[in-house]
Amino acid sequence: MTVAFRPTPSVVRRDSGLYGYERALARRGLGPVAGVDEAGRGACAGPLVVAAVVLGRRIDGLSDSKLLTAARRESLYERIAATAGAVSVVVIDPAEIDARGLHKSNIEGMRRAVARLACDPGYVLTDGFPVPGLPVPSLGVWKGDQVAACVAAASIVAKVTRDRMMTALGERHPEYGFAVHKGYGTVGHRRALEMYGPCPAHRFSFATVARSGPGEVMSENEVGAGPA
Repeated sequence: MTVAFRPTPSVVRRDSGLYGYERALARRGLGPVAGVDEAGRGACAGPLVVAAVVLGRRIDGLSDSKLLTAARRESLYERIAATAGAVSVVVIDPAEIDARGLHKSNIEGMRRAVARLACDPGYVLTDGFPVPGLPVPSLGVWKGDQVAACVAAASIVAKVTRDRMMTALGERHPEYGFAVHKGYGTVGHRRALEMYGPCPAHRFSFATVARSGPGEVMSENEVGAGPA
């Protein structure tokens, strides 16, 4: 009788440090590890940006991008870009979010980001929830951007990329204040929507935008323009 081999499971403590997941997976021969996260999920304007990162050497100071200052995010972004084993970024525009739905767009963006990495990961860690259909084993990690270095790096890449795009969009449409609130539903943004109506950079499937009525027409190239 043949008994199926079952590897001893690895246990990662939440207090094992930001590189605990990568170390445990590497010990099991499951490296390199890719982290995946998004920026802009809760915004009612602008794209959803998903990043996947395979780290190279250790980078001190990584954390959830939302917990860092803008200057610190920019500094870490440059270090990630210079030292990472692989980085990929997927930009999903508002029209696709409206057509597909936010969660489906997020899932699809994570799949695309992993597929576009320049190296093949042995394992994928995603922030918050599992992503079906990835080509390698994966795990959704609750608050992954606070407990896994590669996910924190992906969070920073996605956030900085999206913030730069929203700042560029704000220069073309200063009436909405995109450079300040980055497309989120702040009081000032809602007031601008009431005054000017939405533009195609807004997500018309979101209630805040739908209530504001029709707006101007803008080309797809203009909506998606901005630095990567």
